[in-house]
Amino acid sequence: MDTQTTKRYNYWQWRTLITLMIGYALYYFVRKHFSIVMPAMEETLGISKVQLGLFLTLNGIIYGLSRFVNGFLADRFNRRKLMTAGLILSALTNLAICFSPSMNSFMNVLDTDGKATMALVYIIGSLWVLNGYFQGMGVPPCISLMCHWIRPEELATKQSIWNASHSIGAGLISLLCGFLLKHYGYSAWQLCFAIPAAIAIIGAIALFFTLKDTPSSVGLPEIEEIEKEEKGESCDNAPAQEMSGSDFKKFINRMVFRNPLIWILAFGNFCVYVVRFTILDWGTTFLTQYKGMEIATAGTVVAVSELVGGIAGMMLAGWFTDKFMKSRAHRTCFICTVGATLSFFLFWKSPEGANWLAAIFLCLSSFFIYGPQALLGTSASNQATKHACATANGILGIFGYASTVISGLVFGFLADKSWDLVFLVSVIIGIVGSVIIALMWKAPANGYEKAEAVMKEIEKG
Repeated sequence: MDTQTTKRYNYWQWRTLITLMIGYALYYFVRKHFSIVMPAMEETLGISKVQLGLFLTLNGIIYGLSRFVNGFLADRFNRRKLMTAGLILSALTNLAICFSPSMNSFMNVLDTDGKATMALVYIIGSLWVLNGYFQGMGVPPCISLMCHWIRPEELATKQSIWNASHSIGAGLISLLCGFLLKHYGYSAWQLCFAIPAAIAIIGAIALFFTLKDTPSSVGLPEIEEIEKEEKGESCDNAPAQEMSGSDFKKFINRMVFRNPLIWILAFGNFCVYVVRFTILDWGTTFLTQYKGMEIATAGTVVAVSELVGGIAGMMLAGWFTDKFMKSRAHRTCFICTVGATLSFFLFWKSPEGANWLAAIFLCLSSFFIYGPQALLGTSASNQATKHACATANGILGIFGYASTVISGLVFGFLADKSWDLVFLVSVIIGIVGSVIIALMWKAPANGYEKAEAVMKEIEKG
């Protein structure tokens, strides 16, 4: 590329990455506030913990399935429109929840004490489950757009930067809802749905006009063309987007569903998410009940571990992959999974009363686990190539959120018997995950050469 084209390409690449970070952070505005608002809904509307927990469980299941469905759509259709539509629909669902008690004027959704009837419980629950599907329209376009705009040898670093949007969005919405509930009381729970929804709608409109689907849509060469030009090769392969529907399905089948590397990554993702959700969902509880920490101290430790892991650990892992592992993200994932498992084991076995040591090992567990949490998806993107990356990540998403069966239901059962059983199973699953990911140690950094061969086979029929 000439100097002017390089400058334009860098500008659009960073503009796309920053826009995706802001856009996905806004997805969290209309998703991650629910757990913060639950105590207010419980007190104000009388919705039980069991009912609220069921909403969260069903939302998570639908979210995982939605990521798979929309992953296929993101690989085939306009990603900008898909991401914008998902954010707007999620915001509208939040507004519907906000105004659902107002339906009492023509339908009895509140009893004489102003508490929720089963009708309102079903309405709010159904809307939140529906929101799980709309939320699944966020990640696939982001994954696909990054693969279209960022070279494979830079993807680990820059996708790790994008992953920080999770922590940014969750942190900002926590502050906003915390402020609203503190200053206006639990009766203002509806504001925690209405205000984030309004912000998300405004952001979605900006997203629509700011994002561009591919480099060619702004007159720039595609990634493959740039790399072939630099190598002095001709660009004689049509991109997958130009294949017919049947040919594209054949391509997806070979590069994703019949690709053993994708399934290794998916099973590895299951194990990584078990360890991650164990720390995230049970951290405060086992720090207080097993390690004897004060609740405020335990909450602070978990928050710090999330920040250390969610931002520092993830970004460092991405940089390390491109700098020292020649963009072989799966190798960094193996190293980090071993590190996380060992750190969690040391946390478990830390001496009684040495809370500072337990806190250090828990933070180290998060530091290491967020590397593979981000980079397994990066590896799947590179192995499936930009033409099928969202579908591949959809499979990883299903396996990741299926892990809540272990980290939620099974560990809840085991914790009633002994926390030692929870820690033992977590460590075993961490070891299994390390072994699974190690199976692809010698795999190439990406699957673009394989994709070229597959395309030629499809063209020959």
